[in-house]
Amino acid sequence: MSTASGLSRCRSAALRLAAAAAVAIAVVCAPVAPAASAPASSAGTADSEAGDAEAGRFESVVVTATGYTAGVESTGKRPGQRGYGITYSGVKVRRGIVSTIAADPKVFPIGTLLYIPGYGYGVVADTGKAIKGHRIDLYFETPSQVFSEWGKRTVKVEVLKRGSGKLTEAQLAELGRAVSAGQWIPVAKRET
Repeated sequence: MSTASGLSRCRSAALRLAAAAAVAIAVVCAPVAPAASAPASSAGTADSEAGDAEAGRFESVVVTATGYTAGVESTGKRPGQRGYGITYSGVKVRRGIVSTIAADPKVFPIGTLLYIPGYGYGVVADTGKAIKGHRIDLYFETPSQVFSEWGKRTVKVEVLKRGSGKLTEAQLAELGRAVSAGQWIPVAKRET
């Protein structure tokens, strides 16, 4: 077997896995509006979403991104207080495969999955008084991480999936599994 045919088979298997993950997400997650740049003829099907992920066709939006924590410096809440570490959507803040972020729900509805260069994958789970328009706030565990790892940046984010306005812990876990399986990784990100 040649190297080229072996790579072709691996790519085929990866596409089938991505399509299966898309079907699983469609079952678990509420229906959502497609990204603005997605072709109208392919909107709403799991196979087309996997195809869009493979082709790297996603809406890009330039935003100002800052960082926040669950602590008093960002939320006014201290550990032990009611609502500490809980986002507007009701899920717990987290930094992981898919991190929780805050955005203006008029621009990015709750549940919207973004790829943020230099940060990774973020799902809109929170809102904020100062987060209006094309601004997002990225979750970090400590204030020192906010300043040393991020600060304030203007970045072009990719809208991988538009949210429905709701997000649950189960949906967040499913998004993490889909990202881990490679479904939402744009081709450009795989090659870099």
